[in-house]
Amino acid sequence: MPITGLLLGLLGLMPQVGGVPSSAPVQAARIVATFPHDPRAFTEGLFWQDGYLYESTGELNRSSIRKVRLSDGKVLASVPVDPPLYGEGIAPWNGTILSLTWKNQVGFRWSARNFKRLGSFRYEGEGWALAADGKGELIMSDGTPVLRFVDPATFTVKHRLTVTDGGRPIPMLNELEYVDGEILANIWLTDRIARIDPKDGHVIGWIDVSELHRQSGATAVDDVPNGIAWDARKRRLFVTGKDWPYMFEIKPPKDVKPG
Repeated sequence: MPITGLLLGLLGLMPQVGGVPSSAPVQAARIVATFPHDPRAFTEGLFWQDGYLYESTGELNRSSIRKVRLSDGKVLASVPVDPPLYGEGIAPWNGTILSLTWKNQVGFRWSARNFKRLGSFRYEGEGWALAADGKGELIMSDGTPVLRFVDPATFTVKHRLTVTDGGRPIPMLNELEYVDGEILANIWLTDRIARIDPKDGHVIGWIDVSELHRQSGATAVDDVPNGIAWDARKRRLFVTGKDWPYMFEIKPPKDVKPG
């Protein structure tokens, strides 16, 4: 670390000064507050609901879904995702939590109240991240430049969206959140969050979270930024990373004035 510039080049993006990708503007994340976070949580998914963070973690024998208190990072409830499954993204829907697994092409439905497993669903390809779009659909990433919009009841794909910047596809889309009419997406193995227009998929701008990465103290190659949660009522945006000891609140991108 920092590995952003090198990896953006390897991913085929258009690096400019400091490895910043292509034509969309870049703004540095502005930290509002810092909270404790389990340093053994290999974060794959994150969302905010009813005053709590809900988080999914990955890796074999460590995969789980959790309810977490923001103030001290305490895990209030959890359920394991047992091997050979590798837990990935999560999203809320109608009193349930939907969760993905990485390469097994199976996801699960859990009660948001007690984490009881209620059912499963299938999908093609890899599962990386899920987010609710606030309009009755879920957005899914799979490591490609293409996002899927799925029906949460049946998990059928309603439509797809290719994410581009300067006309070039952006691969490695990872953890997602829908914020102020935009899709925010971590780009795996970089310190960048893409701000995506959900109408046509073009990148509106980039959030540089390299300072958060630095403050986290994480140095392992895989301990990258991953995890975005939005408290719409209080306009709080939370960001963390894999095995990071901190959860950061940053200013929402639309609240950051230029200059």
